[in-house]
Amino acid sequence: MARRKQQEEQGLLRRLPLFLLVWGAFSISMWVPSTYALVLNDHETSRSFLYSGLLGVIVVTMVALARAGRPSRHGVLGQLLTLLSTFAILPVFLAIPFHDALKTTSFLNTYFDMVSAITTTGAEMFPDPTRLSQPLHLWRALVGWLGGLVMWIAASAILAPLSLGGFEVTAQGQPGRIVAGSGQGEKVDSRGRLIRIAVTLAPVYAGLTVIVAILLMASGEAELTAVCHAMSIMATSGISPVGGLSGSTAGLTGEAILFLFMFFSLSRLTFSSDTATRGYTRLDQDPEFRIGVLIVVSVPLLLFLRHWSGAIEINSAENLGLALRALWGGVFTVLSFLSTTGFESADWEEARQWSGLGTPGMILLGLSVIGGGVATTAGGVKLLRVYALYLNGTRELQRLVYPSSVSSASGKNRRIQRDGAFIAWVFFMLFAISLLSVCLALAATGSSFEQSMVLSIAALSTTGPLIEIASEEPIRLIEMTVAAKVILCAAMIIGRLETLAIIALITPALWRN
Repeated sequence: MARRKQQEEQGLLRRLPLFLLVWGAFSISMWVPSTYALVLNDHETSRSFLYSGLLGVIVVTMVALARAGRPSRHGVLGQLLTLLSTFAILPVFLAIPFHDALKTTSFLNTYFDMVSAITTTGAEMFPDPTRLSQPLHLWRALVGWLGGLVMWIAASAILAPLSLGGFEVTAQGQPGRIVAGSGQGEKVDSRGRLIRIAVTLAPVYAGLTVIVAILLMASGEAELTAVCHAMSIMATSGISPVGGLSGSTAGLTGEAILFLFMFFSLSRLTFSSDTATRGYTRLDQDPEFRIGVLIVVSVPLLLFLRHWSGAIEINSAENLGLALRALWGGVFTVLSFLSTTGFESADWEEARQWSGLGTPGMILLGLSVIGGGVATTAGGVKLLRVYALYLNGTRELQRLVYPSSVSSASGKNRRIQRDGAFIAWVFFMLFAISLLSVCLALAATGSSFEQSMVLSIAALSTTGPLIEIASEEPIRLIEMTVAAKVILCAAMIIGRLETLAIIALITPALWRN
């Protein structure tokens, strides 16, 4: 009986448009900050979120009834279009209670903030934490958390079948095309696959978030900060109600907890194996995880040794505790920006002084561009594409030394270093073109070269905290022009979906298949 009821519920979900399901989930989530505001006796904020949530549920219900029984005509590509709508259109609705509760800013600023949150960019439109009330901080973190969950599910259910989002490096088909062919049966299966993956991954995602929050509270963190940081670390959004880890009360223990859970953004094998490529089903054999660990170990170590080389020249003795703090600050911050989370360790300033680098923002920009693993909430170019280019480069160097040599790579690695490397290089070029286009557009609005570069990389790699710390002076988004804010919103959406997915959406031949 229970199994039959579950099948009926899944059948109902399959008949509903995907965008309505996402809209309904975000509408219901508005009651969380509404309840929290009610507990704090902030009745105006509570009413704003309560009424907006009710309005969303009513509209979703009415549209669902009107469209009942109409199946989707576009299969997985239609779901990809829904994903674009989620990041571009849904923030208009999400910004309504935020704007109504804040009252002291324009609607464009709140829309920008919601786009930043739902794309897990985490760019701060209101850098002063006291500007927002506690329920608004919770709402920003919750939107970022749900946006990360949407991307987590979409990567396996939508991007993987279309050979997008990094999967094109190892897939046998062309980006944007389903390998097994197309047909009406597959379109039905695509919705069923989406539901199955959502049912499987959502409890894992929520359970890990609860574990992080409990551990942070046990280490002495305030309840709201612990919950927001837990949601931010799983979504790699970097959203914080206290201005980052500098305002945290958990100290080194809290950083260690966050550091441990940031490893989930380096490889999909840390939480799931449903999208694992053949031959890479173990975490210790996964090239993404191994490259990520190599970067996390090597970059801080080089910064650390750079100081020691200078200390030897002047024969100075250093305090061991200070040295360990500097090393930890480097390791934590490197992993944080590699995962595109953007949390800065409280000891990062010490690491900067030890390295002697006047412009450490260049290192953070490079780490954010590399990004995390495929099918994770991290942004950036992705470690799998970096690995494909590394294999191809190694093979080309071997051919220079031994022109008649035959590659000794295994079947999967041979596929990556040839066709996969070509596709990865194409993506790098598209990323560079996107970066140049956004830079030129921002420069046309009056931004300097340094500001345009930092803003473009922060948006396209979904690493918003770069805006605060990558340049010599923090960039105040709220003071930028309307045109610049609109450009950054578009860049964040492109960075979250990636350029190949946008090209797939605007290619008519793919819709006719």
